[in-house]
Amino acid sequence: MEAVTAERPKSMPQDLSEALKEATKEVHSQAENVEFMRNFQKGNVSQEGFKMVMSSLYHIYLALEEEMERNKAHPAVTPIYFPEELNRTPALEQDMEFWYGPQWRKEIPYTEATRKYVSRLRDLGRAQPELLVAHAYTRYLGDLSGGQILKKIAQKSLGLPSTGEGVAFFSFPAIPNPTKFKQLYRSRMNAIEMSPATKEKVVEEAQTSFLLNIEMFEKLQELLSTNQESKNLPGKQELRKRAGGKAQGPTSTETAPQKGLLSHSPLLRWILTLSIMATVAVGFYAM
Repeated sequence: MEAVTAERPKSMPQDLSEALKEATKEVHSQAENVEFMRNFQKGNVSQEGFKMVMSSLYHIYLALEEEMERNKAHPAVTPIYFPEELNRTPALEQDMEFWYGPQWRKEIPYTEATRKYVSRLRDLGRAQPELLVAHAYTRYLGDLSGGQILKKIAQKSLGLPSTGEGVAFFSFPAIPNPTKFKQLYRSRMNAIEMSPATKEKVVEEAQTSFLLNIEMFEKLQELLSTNQESKNLPGKQELRKRAGGKAQGPTSTETAPQKGLLSHSPLLRWILTLSIMATVAVGFYAM
């Protein structure tokens, strides 16, 4: 995977939040001009893809929040530690049970790329807790900014109840005013005392967070494509022909393989949109 880099300003802004926004300008520009943003607005979402995304997010947030809890006394973590307001793990556990049933812990997927993301968070928690600031900032402020939009699209596309089952992740009941909370969060983060060298590392880690997201969703894309191809193996239709004594039309899951692959293209764009909106929403909304 090619590294996504951003042109760094000649002088880094004094506020950390501004420095992060400057560092993600190039990514922001790329995200504004990609086709999947338009496809996402059309609501091209499948249950299979949505479940895979939510499963990956469960693993990521579990690691992030356990490491934040472990390091809550660290001077860089304490100011931005809001477990009651922000923690997503309890909500994701509800969503996992909704989608996978009571034995969901044994059922949910855990891709290699997601493991890599989780491993990075665990390593930071053990050795460089101050860099968790970058991951917390890009994830939580993105969730607060785009969460309600994503929730409504998912509910409409998947036929989910308006009461919130299956999409608890997107709701922040302890934050009645997201705009004011984001302002508080940025002010707390900007008040963290850190050297210029540490600030630069945090900015670089924000880029790493974005890259880990992209890699994770690229692998999910490959997995979804593989699953679709396996459903369209010609041998399956041939077996049905033999069993029925005459040629049978393709089932609904096998209708026009080319069309099926195309239908996954918007889905995969939606998956990446979830990642990018959560990651680069700092550029879109957190201003």
